[in-house]
Parts: sequence; C-alpha cells; structure tokens
Amino acid sequence: MLQKSFRSDSLIGATAPVAIVDVGSNSVRLVVYEGLNRAPRPIFNEKSLCALGKGVATTGKLPKGGVEKALAALRRFRVLSEIMGVKELHVLATAAARDASNGAEFLAAAEAAIGAPVTLLSGGREAELSAHGVISGIMKPDGVVGDLGGGSLELIDVKGAHAGRGTSLPLGGLTLMDASGRSPRAAVKIVREALASSGVAKRLTGRTFYAVGGTFRALARLHMSQRNYPLRVTHGYVIPARDAADFAGLIERANTETLISIDAVSASRRPLIAYGAVVLDEIIRRARPLEVMISVTGVREGFLYEMLDAAHRREDPLLVAAAQFNRLLARAPGHGEELRDWTDIFMKSLHADETPEERRLRHAACLLADVNWRAHPDHRHEESVNIVENAAFLGVDHPGRCYLALAASYRYLGADADVNPQLRALVSPRLLEKARVLAAATRAALVISGAMSGVLPSTPLACVKTKVILTLPRSLADLVSERLQNRLNQLARLIGREPVITIAG
Repeated sequence: MLQKSFRSDSLIGATAPVAIVDVGSNSVRLVVYEGLNRAPRPIFNEKSLCALGKGVATTGKLPKGGVEKALAALRRFRVLSEIMGVKELHVLATAAARDASNGAEFLAAAEAAIGAPVTLLSGGREAELSAHGVISGIMKPDGVVGDLGGGSLELIDVKGAHAGRGTSLPLGGLTLMDASGRSPRAAVKIVREALASSGVAKRLTGRTFYAVGGTFRALARLHMSQRNYPLRVTHGYVIPARDAADFAGLIERANTETLISIDAVSASRRPLIAYGAVVLDEIIRRARPLEVMISVTGVREGFLYEMLDAAHRREDPLLVAAAQFNRLLARAPGHGEELRDWTDIFMKSLHADETPEERRLRHAACLLADVNWRAHPDHRHEESVNIVENAAFLGVDHPGRCYLALAASYRYLGADADVNPQLRALVSPRLLEKARVLAAATRAALVISGAMSGVLPSTPLACVKTKVILTLPRSLADLVSERLQNRLNQLARLIGREPVITIAG
C-alpha cells in the first residue's frame, strides 16, 4: 500500500521493511531497510566476518570453518528478519560461492538456513548492480565503478543513469592474499597483469574512479583521519588521483599497525588494507583517472534501485531524504515546503544566477531548517550541524553537505557568526555566501511564521530595484517589531539592498 507523503518524497511500501542478505567472500551481511524508496534508510545493519573466500584461490573450495560461520549467521539473520517484520527478503551470493567447487552445496545449505532463495550473481551481474548502486547514490556519475570485495574486483563504466558492460577480475583482498602468498609486493604483479587485459585504462582516463567496497572505505577513513578531515561520512569523499596513488603506495610499503590513526580501521579489515592499496595504486597508474570518489552505495543499493519504477528512479535522493527528515522531525512539516517556495520567489527576484545544483541544495536546506527544534536552544546549531554532517544522505558531495551544515548553523547563530572554519574551508566562497544569504532569509521567516505552516505564502519577500521588500497582510501587521526589522536589516546588508516592510491592503 502506498503511503501518502509530501511532493518531494514518494515512499513505496514504507510500512513493510525490505531486507537484503549479502553473502560475500569476506563477510555475510544483513541490511534491513525501512521501506523501498529513492532514499532507502537502513534500520538494521549487521555483518559476520566469515572469510568464505579464504583459500578458494589455492584450494578451490570454501573453507569448512567459513561455511559453518556463514550458515550460523544466516540462521540468525532469518530470525532477526522475522522479528522485524520483513516481508521481502533477498539473498545475494557473490564471488566465493560462484568460484568454489563446493559452491553449489553451500548454496543449498544457505537456502535452508535463511529460508529464502539465494541468487548467485555472475561477475557481470555483480558489476551491473554495483553500477546501479553508484547511480542511485551519486548525482550524475561519469567514470568507472570499481567494486572491491574479498574475492573479486568488478569494473564497469557509468555515465548519468546508464551503465556499460561490466567485467570481473580475481583481485579481491582474500584472493590476492592467497595468490600472492601474503605478499603485497608479489600482489602487484598479479594485479598489473589482470588489469592489462581489462581495458579499464581506455574508459577511465581523465574521469572519476568510483571506489566501492569495505576495503576502499577503510582506506578512505584512514586517509581522512590522517588529514584530520572535519567530516566522518565517507560517501562522496574525493581524493585527487595523484594523492590517492601516493597514499596507496605508502600503505603498500608500511606496517599497517604503525600507521597514524590506524584505529580508524577495524582490526578485522587491516590485513586486507595493503591489497586494496595495491589494486587502487595500479588502477591509478594504468588508467590515470582525475580523482577517486568513495561510494558507500553498491550491490545492495543497486538491487533496490532496480526494484523502483522509472518515475521513482528519476527522483532526487537528497530531496527525498530531506523531505523524510522534515516530515518526521519538524514542528510543522508544511513550513519547510513553504520556506522552499518562499525562497524561490526571493531568489528569482534577486537575480542571483543560481545554478540547478545550488537550487537543489537550497531546497534541501529549507526542508531541513526545523528538524532539530527539540534540542536545547543553546545547542540547536550544534545539533543541526551534527544531523547534516552525519545523516546517510545520498546524492550530495562533501561541499554540498558542508553547505547544508553551514546554512543550518548560520540560521541559529546569525550570518555574521564565525562558524566552523574547517567546514568553511571545504566550500567555495560563492557557496559559502549563498549559505549565509539563505540563513539570513530563514531567520526572518522564522520571526514571521514561528515555524508554522500557512503564513509564508501570504508574506512574500522580494527584491525590487535597490530594495528588499517584505510584504505583510494587514491581519499580520502586529508582527512588525524591532526583532523582525533587525533580521531584515541583516539580510539587506548581505545582498546590498535597502530593507523595507510594507503592509498590504
């Protein structure tokens, strides 16, 4: 049953959780999503490190211990799914199960343990799902997706909403560890020879390499920690190609445990870090991409994306998520949409030469303007920044995320406040100024409306020549006050206009 929602948020089966179990070469993971929509929110995420792919490259078989751990995890995941009322449970198996001689035997046991069919993905199909995952989570991607798992590396071209034909190479972390005799130096030759026949260089040069998979995310967390980077979310994190190659080379040569901030990487992931670094280094050296971008969306999210109809796929995931936050957390959710429309009129009159990307960020900021009202007044700006910095938003890069955080902070502290210099350093001067202007307008809107809906449509704000004019209906004339005038004065100073309040009728 479809659940009615706001214009910018279409939910599909929101009351029925959807779960995906990913039976990978390194881990078996259960992710339960609140429902099927363009911005799926995980409500439960648990993995069991089973190392199913350990030794497959040398013995050809799934290890007995790994199989036992995986089946135990699947039985537990079956019970958890029942407890959470999951109506759709999808189980996907990847490289280890398809490469091992005892893979079919394991899959039969896995189906009995989880109580659902298991879909064994071919390498090409896994690449395709990874590409759709990146398409679902990154706005207008243009480059090559590389999904590095424990058993294999999938490579596939993406451009906009279109994916090319993928390929799968036996270059996963566990596979490389076994094939190289646990020698990252020996792994270099294996990776180099495999990439030579993949054609990746022809497709990736001068474009973006979208890095998917736990090992690539671990490398990103380590890179962020060593830089003292102000954000913690890895999705959308960008590393220039040369910097990424230099960093990967360092990881290849160093004793992992001696690295600064190694605690940013889980102990179970550390043995695979060097092999992921080898793969990344060789891809950059051979293909010469412009940059590396981390994507946390991959096979699972690609599978969900494929379940959507064409209309829902075209939705903006950032705006869908912002509308969800607005509906769940704001005092009056209609106020966020009215603020969006109110600032549309203002920005059009300002002739601010707003780009489509800047417009969608402003719309998201308006929908998020009142999601933290339950926090203590002295800490609302901190809570706003925390929500935006750490929310599992898709379709937004790190400068865009910083814009949202800054707009929220300025909205409480004032546009002249000395807001977080680390966040300011990640946005352009133009985007920073737009955050300040939006915050100043939002501060005026709050005084007018009290964050309630039904007010802003009758109180337009517009620039006319050298003036910025706020028009109030006669029924709201008593809202004129020193506080409102001060808020309008601050906005007027930012945009170089004379502030005017008029009473209509």
